[in-house]
Amino acid sequence: MAGSVNASTDAVRDAVRRVTDPELDRSIVDLDYVIECRVEGDHAHLSLRLPTAWCSPAFAWMMAADARREALSVPGVHSARVELLDHMHAGEITDGVNDDLEFVEAFAEAEGGLDELRRELLEKARLARQYDAVRALRESGMDDADLVSLTSDDVEFDGDRALVPVDGAVVVCTEREPIELYLDRAERVGLLERGEPIFRDHAGEPIRVEEFETVYRRTRLARTNIGGQAAICAGLHESRQATVGRRY
Repeated sequence: MAGSVNASTDAVRDAVRRVTDPELDRSIVDLDYVIECRVEGDHAHLSLRLPTAWCSPAFAWMMAADARREALSVPGVHSARVELLDHMHAGEITDGVNDDLEFVEAFAEAEGGLDELRRELLEKARLARQYDAVRALRESGMDDADLVSLTSDDVEFDGDRALVPVDGAVVVCTEREPIELYLDRAERVGLLERGEPIFRDHAGEPIRVEEFETVYRRTRLARTNIGGQAAICAGLHESRQATVGRRY
């Protein structure tokens, strides 16, 4: 029943933390894009400011729409408004997202919706996360023959560690985070199937042992590209925040 649960600002911020910059694959909360988050009764209000005024309208739309959806997912929140600040298309994006429009309805010149773009960005993030996970497992002693056949059933988590048995005896232990982050992204792109290899090539296919090093190098390129773009955006954002400040 409406009003039976009181939502908190912290609960809304935690929900919005699940929203990522689609190009950088990092939380918009951690990137400090959320400059205002408040809850009044059952209404949540968020203000976002991106690193530059000319960030891709498609990317800005995704972040604003995703943030509103996550805010509305919090028990006790029955309406939500997301305001995009200081962007060249701030008005169109703010009005369109809060009016539940599709991207192509707000931007008549757009050639199509955002589903394909979102899928491509998620796949790029998957490859970067695969690089992180494979590197961690390699550094812990796993060889490529074991990695190509690794399934999600083989992985166990214990606190901040990930445990992977090899040949039913030796247990490889590595950090939990890169493995968990990769499995989460693989699941989002539909590549996490029980009993099937978790590491895939660019086409989403299982990898043969003799191809594994080539695929690994390509995933490293995806990680490098995302890391480079993140560094540029971080610098721009820091400079912008120092100039315009924040609301809370």
